[in-house]
Amino acid sequence: MSATATATATATANTEQMSPARPSADSGGVVRARLPKPDWIRVRAPGPGAHAETVDIVRRHGLTTVCEEAGCPNIGECWSKRHATFMIMGDTCTRACAFCNVRTGMPRPLDPLEPERVAKAAGDLGLTHIVITSVDRDDLADGGAEHFARVISALRVSSPQTTVEILTPDFLRKDRALETVLASAPDVFNHNLETVPRLYLSIRPGARYFHSLRLLQRAKEIDPNVFTKSGIMVGLGETREEIMQVMDDMRSAGVDFLTIGQYLQPSPRHAPVVRFVPPAEFQSLRQIGMAKGFALVASSPFTRSSYHAGDDFAKLQAARRAATARI
Repeated sequence: MSATATATATATANTEQMSPARPSADSGGVVRARLPKPDWIRVRAPGPGAHAETVDIVRRHGLTTVCEEAGCPNIGECWSKRHATFMIMGDTCTRACAFCNVRTGMPRPLDPLEPERVAKAAGDLGLTHIVITSVDRDDLADGGAEHFARVISALRVSSPQTTVEILTPDFLRKDRALETVLASAPDVFNHNLETVPRLYLSIRPGARYFHSLRLLQRAKEIDPNVFTKSGIMVGLGETREEIMQVMDDMRSAGVDFLTIGQYLQPSPRHAPVVRFVPPAEFQSLRQIGMAKGFALVASSPFTRSSYHAGDDFAKLQAARRAATARI
């Protein structure tokens, strides 16, 4: 049975016992019943004050955030703390992943002033740690690597005390792109594997699992001091054994930090949620990941790549200092 068929069969079996259910289309366009959200999937509304200030700063500088474009469930909490994750190189992606809410199409040309605007916004927000991500730009010769480097350089000039975390695309078939990005010395290099290898064809069809894994490994080879980070979603039909294998693959690639979060279907057009993973199971996965040797594992229903990123970076630094002291 194919990955799509397996996920669909599991989703159908689960929803037969749960009602009411709403129609939902899987990645093949077939309409399926949509699982109702359990009690632990509840998002707080944004509070007054700082949230409005964050909105104003983002709008004033004409920037795009993944918080909005991807429909992140944590936007209310994060923006109330003046934390925003900027998505550079436009709001249109050249890929069409079945889990992602970002629009697909032909992107506009790069904005040469965007690096400075990101740097100014970071200063206005008072960020001590910033996360920069992007759409995939397969239309560019370097996949946007030089633009990433320019954003990091602008941040270093305007906010030298701010640590920089980047969440990059896979730079598939873009020679020297990774070297270009790492030459700008980000503090954290993040590239998400997103799901288990079996589900790539249906969930992440434009990517290649082992290419992404090798990208993470090469990042550590090029710069042994950079923290490497990767994340996966659960609830797409993967098995526990497959999650364990992905953990082992990441550790073999030298990944320091693993994030695990619940997949939430952005719209009926996207891949359906096959299963809502209970909080206790996330805690179990965190414990297993730590036992496998990750310096840090963040695992909860609402964990996302940039969620509590500044606090987690401090934990990574502390873990490295502790490991060095034991040598």
